[in-house]
Amino acid sequence: MNGAQFRDLFPALANKTYFNFGGQGPLPTPSLNAITSCWQRIQELGPFTTDLWPFIGTELNSTRQQLAKLCGVAPHRLALTENVTSGCVLPLWGLPFSPGDHLLISDCEHPGVVAACAELARREGLQINTLPVQNLRGDPSARDAGVMDALEQTLQPRTRLVVLSHLLWNTGQIMPITAVADRLSNHPHRPFLLVDAAQSFGQIPTDQAAAAADIYGFTGHKWACGPEGLGGVALSERLLAEANPTLIGWRSLRNESKADPSNLNPFHHDSRRFEVATSCVPLMAGLRCSLDLLEQTGSPEQRLQQIRSLSGRVWQGLADVPGVTPLLSSAPVSGLVSFTWGSEQPLGDLVKQLGSEGIWIRDLADPDCLRACTHTFTTDEEVDALIEALKRLATT
Repeated sequence: MNGAQFRDLFPALANKTYFNFGGQGPLPTPSLNAITSCWQRIQELGPFTTDLWPFIGTELNSTRQQLAKLCGVAPHRLALTENVTSGCVLPLWGLPFSPGDHLLISDCEHPGVVAACAELARREGLQINTLPVQNLRGDPSARDAGVMDALEQTLQPRTRLVVLSHLLWNTGQIMPITAVADRLSNHPHRPFLLVDAAQSFGQIPTDQAAAAADIYGFTGHKWACGPEGLGGVALSERLLAEANPTLIGWRSLRNESKADPSNLNPFHHDSRRFEVATSCVPLMAGLRCSLDLLEQTGSPEQRLQQIRSLSGRVWQGLADVPGVTPLLSSAPVSGLVSFTWGSEQPLGDLVKQLGSEGIWIRDLADPDCLRACTHTFTTDEEVDALIEALKRLATT
């Protein structure tokens, strides 16, 4: 299936020029139909009957297996979650910390994860250090060297956790996760590695990084173009052996039908200990459908090449927009293109002006910039329309 055929499957793209895949991807019609069909089947079988449970089990297992394969891990290492935040935070809060341990958090992490780490530090008496990566905006080799150098400079003897996104949501740089994991394995305290994969899953190959991280949390509703409310987290064998469940429900338990307060370890021994309770099963059918459709458009490497070709056109076109400066000094390595705006006009107002013309990008606060995202099915005409609109607004 080529890009044009894929694009025709998205109702949201018929009436707008869309560059917000990093916020939420549109849902293709076949995935919407898969969700509806699953709802229908659940009602036909149940919604709470013995006929229903084999169907539910198949949906859960099929989704877990597909996501685990994309993450390069065995299914028992993949927990199903509702979003990136829950996928990252639930296992994070179950890690064994001691007062005085250090958390090393990059300066490009999402506020949801940062706030969770700050509250954890307050409760457990932990110290927080910053890993500076936001200003590493050159070519990939210089970026990777800069990340590793920053890591060496900021690691402490009592660093217990490192938090670093796979693909930075503000600058669009890809982080060398496997190299970071290798370095941490040689640290005397063997820090755990938490990776926010909100921007990587569905956009770039994830198997090596996911397999190397201790916590690799992702969502299906951005680049994978699945429904909101469903994601996953790949967990390391070490984490499964050392971390305790945090938010607990019946899906965390090996025996969900009987409560026994005397049993001090009633939980699943695999990733399911970090699953909580009832989830929306039809969303699983929708996400699997979206992932299957993505596979029909090419391998992860082929899709990334197309995405980078289009984001490169945006990056190059910005050079002709007065007062605009891309954050990256070289062509983007992903579909995220962030740039500063020269005038004093509030960025939110500029986003609204573009939206009134049917062109959708977003503004970010840290750093203060605008961000446009390309996907495999973004067209050259859409890129040209964005650049022309920015030129016009920059000169009015």
